[in-house]
Amino acid sequence: MPDRSVRRMVSVVVLYVVCVLTALAVAAVLIAMTGGPWRRVLTALLDGSVRNPGRWGTTITEATPILIVALGVIVSSRAGLVNIGQEGQLAMGTAAATWVAVNHRGPVALLFMLAAGFVGGALWAGLAAVLRYWRKVPEVISTLLLVFVASQITGWLLSRSFLLQYLEKGVQNQVQTSKQLDPTTRVGSVRLLGNAVPWTALAAVALAVAVGVLISRTRWGFRLTVLGRNPRTAQRIGVPVMIAGSTALMLGGAMAGLAGASMLAAGASGYRFTAGFSNNVGWEGLLVALVARNRPWACIPVAFVFGMLRTGSGFLAATGVPRSIAEVVRALLVMAMLVPPALMTLFDQRRRPAVAAAGTLATVAAGG
Repeated sequence: MPDRSVRRMVSVVVLYVVCVLTALAVAAVLIAMTGGPWRRVLTALLDGSVRNPGRWGTTITEATPILIVALGVIVSSRAGLVNIGQEGQLAMGTAAATWVAVNHRGPVALLFMLAAGFVGGALWAGLAAVLRYWRKVPEVISTLLLVFVASQITGWLLSRSFLLQYLEKGVQNQVQTSKQLDPTTRVGSVRLLGNAVPWTALAAVALAVAVGVLISRTRWGFRLTVLGRNPRTAQRIGVPVMIAGSTALMLGGAMAGLAGASMLAAGASGYRFTAGFSNNVGWEGLLVALVARNRPWACIPVAFVFGMLRTGSGFLAATGVPRSIAEVVRALLVMAMLVPPALMTLFDQRRRPAVAAAGTLATVAAGG
């Protein structure tokens, strides 16, 4: 058994290495076609994400909200629900957090701001839960459509001065933005080896550990797992399907809203809420959960890798590579991270019938 697990681990590592190297090779070809410095692809990515002074602190800052979103995805997925509306839930949670932050000050206001982000995201996901259990609307459709609704609502909130819009006197043609957060409602950071790491990063790691323990070691986690695998069995053992499912879906949205609030408090967009604030963090959190195969603790290193892709691709653009090509390089690397989990899932699905057939033959032979 240990030999089999070791072989599987080695094969997974080799698969990741081959996929990443293939993506880098394709990226190098694309950059060479545009006349860019293709030999510096890997070097620029590493310099921009971890090697240059202060860069891995920035990478951790970028990875923190992605990790929080991924944990919410895992909770929803464990209940058998497909929530793909994290972008909208993050935006609505951040809007609620911004309203609290710009109208209050002090450390207590910071706590209320994070709580508002949590509640805002949960309520927005709650709409999908209502549609799922009241009108039988698949949550994969409702959560996705609610992303576009959230985009319109947050845009409207940022266009009204009595809500979130901030108008600076004497400045013409201002972009839609909120007032900057007061210093007392910002999250501090700790200095580690010359890098500034926000306290929210440490809290996100603790949250990942807590989610892992709750899912794998508690009665609530067991009920959630049974619900995800077989709702009828869950109902027979006394699990309230509607309540448990709605709670899981709302927790997924709450995590996304909390991620947005933590981004705002840590300095995203200059401590302001703006249009397009989420910047694909919701989508990338969903991808992190997929790559980690819904394992909370595995999300920690995977989220860091996705944070490296965000900071490294920006540095690649700074070397003279066109911004559009840099985004393509980043997308190629993301795809390279997604291929191994997909292949492993297909392999496991094909292996199960073979194992079951072998067990049946062994039983028949023993009986004969």
